[in-house]
Amino acid sequence: QVQLAESGGGLVQAGGSLKLSCAASGIRGGFDAMGWFRRAPGKQRRLVASVDNGGTTTYADSVKGRFTISRDIAKNTVSLQMNNLKPEDTAVYYCNARKRYSSVDEDYWGQGTQVTVSS
Repeated sequence: QVQLAESGGGLVQAGGSLKLSCAASGIRGGFDAMGWFRRAPGKQRRLVASVDNGGTTTYADSVKGRFTISRDIAKNTVSLQMNNLKPEDTAVYYCNARKRYSSVDEDYWGQGTQVTVSS
């Protein structure tokens, strides 16, 4: 059974920094990509950042230049360094891991960790 354990959320003032970490277990052969999504109050869950096995990263426009994603493929871990946080970054952040089986992608999710940025 695949499990994703997140840590690092919390309350921070605008302009501050937080680092989120996620460790995955229970998967054979690793994942094809890992990343972070977030759900702000009253909004849909959206991609924040992801990184695939080739090291290609994708960022939401709103976080480019402020957030950095990193991944240890061998350890099945992914981290998100968040700098210069803004109140609009307030959301529940979810770790995501994706594995492709034949032509079908399977997504796995963490339980979510709250990030609150005060103005």
